[in-house]
Amino acid sequence: MFSAIYCDEFLLHDTGRGHPERPDRLRAIVKALKSAPWADRLHWQQPTPPNERAVSEAIARIHTRRHVHAVETIAHNGGGGLDLDTPVSPRSYEVAELAVSAWLDGIDWICQTGDPAFVLARPPGHHATPDRGMGFCLFSNAAIAAYYAIEQCGVERVGILDWDVHHGNGTQEIVETHPQMTYCSLHQFPCYPGTGRAEETGSYNNVLNIPMKPGSTGAEYKQAFDEKIMPFFENFKPDILIVSAGYDGNSSDPLAGIDLQPEDFGVFTNYCLQLTRRIVFGLEGGYELDSLSRSVLATIAPCL
Repeated sequence: MFSAIYCDEFLLHDTGRGHPERPDRLRAIVKALKSAPWADRLHWQQPTPPNERAVSEAIARIHTRRHVHAVETIAHNGGGGLDLDTPVSPRSYEVAELAVSAWLDGIDWICQTGDPAFVLARPPGHHATPDRGMGFCLFSNAAIAAYYAIEQCGVERVGILDWDVHHGNGTQEIVETHPQMTYCSLHQFPCYPGTGRAEETGSYNNVLNIPMKPGSTGAEYKQAFDEKIMPFFENFKPDILIVSAGYDGNSSDPLAGIDLQPEDFGVFTNYCLQLTRRIVFGLEGGYELDSLSRSVLATIAPCL
């Protein structure tokens, strides 16, 4: 059984008119999933309310008190921004907490069932560093989930794969000093946020960055999987895999210049399934609604 973790409260993070990270992203994905030919094989799951689990403690394990207070204060004061790209609306703090809870639910699901899950939540998280939010991201969802898996669920080794078109600088900064975690990112370079050079390898050689040239295709990504990514993870032997699933690498996406097609993400999933079935996919980027929703379907289909 494949779990889709979602609730309409994720639509309440209001980024303002014209912002690419908008509620319609989730509306498009949910509509596509519910009309898919295999829709009856999805298990829809509501995220656990943050006050029913120690979400604030999980966030505080990763982020500084100053950063958490900044997000909460801006929200409670009616909204504002952490920077020009990263708005905070009146409901954003509580929605961001709920998003973290959903990612933790994903970890619980894969550990209890051995089956994959997709966390359909926003705001995204892989650019959020311990002391600041940036790049549309408030809290570092994937990194928080990785720490939770080890400290609360008894997982020994966590692999994180980030196929968003932008480098997950926040995730890398948080996990690169932890010997039980490994992080791999394929991303357009040069591109925002300017990090993710191949020379960045982590404190334990637990980071693999694969900068991709603008215009890179699915064939070039497949070569990277065959020659670099699979050996990297096979050597590490992760017990679970967390995927920062961004879809802004699609050729139709307005924010970057990679030439992927929606079906390529099904190929990526098949590689992941060679490592483990215990996979949490979590939504990061992807801003052209048709290719975004088609890509999510392509990601899930090999798991069913």
